[in-house]
Amino acid sequence: MSKLIYGRNSVLSSLGENRVEKIFLDNDFDNHDILKIITRKKIAIERVNREKLEQLSNHGIHQGIAALVLDFRYYSLDEILESCRYKKYPLIVILDELKDPHNLGAIIRTCDAFDVDGIIIKKYEQVPLNATVAKVSTGAIDFVKVAVVSNLSNVLNKLKEAGFWIIASDGQGDASYRDIDYLRSIALILGSEGKGVSRLLLERSDYVVKVPMLGHVNSLNVSVAAGILLSEIVAKR
Repeated sequence: MSKLIYGRNSVLSSLGENRVEKIFLDNDFDNHDILKIITRKKIAIERVNREKLEQLSNHGIHQGIAALVLDFRYYSLDEILESCRYKKYPLIVILDELKDPHNLGAIIRTCDAFDVDGIIIKKYEQVPLNATVAKVSTGAIDFVKVAVVSNLSNVLNKLKEAGFWIIASDGQGDASYRDIDYLRSIALILGSEGKGVSRLLLERSDYVVKVPMLGHVNSLNVSVAAGILLSEIVAKR
């Protein structure tokens, strides 16, 4: 199955992974570096007008280019665990029912920046990998392993058996994110934009941490929280 992505960084990343089947270019698109890569890889090009490209990209920021690519690959939990078997302090991110593709794309980009070993998302009630996620991730979607599962509670069981400590982020947490020992295998849970981390997952966590608020707003965007927490974990290590 194929999907459509758009934006220069997303398309360039997929070109590097040899997943592009067809390119759609605005009639005025003239980036010579990208055109050279497309020509070298002998990928079919269709020139379209701006209105058509707007439709293809669902009115996203396409920068004059879109591509039909092989479907985004999901990994299994076992594959993610195997990839971090010999790492001193593995780090996995668990996302509990995120709905906004922009948040998922931003989190994938942040996970790539901080060398996260994998992301685990739910099969249902969760935004999947799609063109918007790929665009916002600016190509990081091709480097961060994402697993999709039916039951996050079962995942926590498997991670605990593998030696992971489970840390959930919640505004009502009983510990500051700065006070945790991160020199261990960590699975970080981030909740949905509206409801946060589910009660069951909070109860199953070893620690529930919060980012102290000093202003008038008592919560952070989940992708911003992800950046703060992952930065602290890496810094402590």
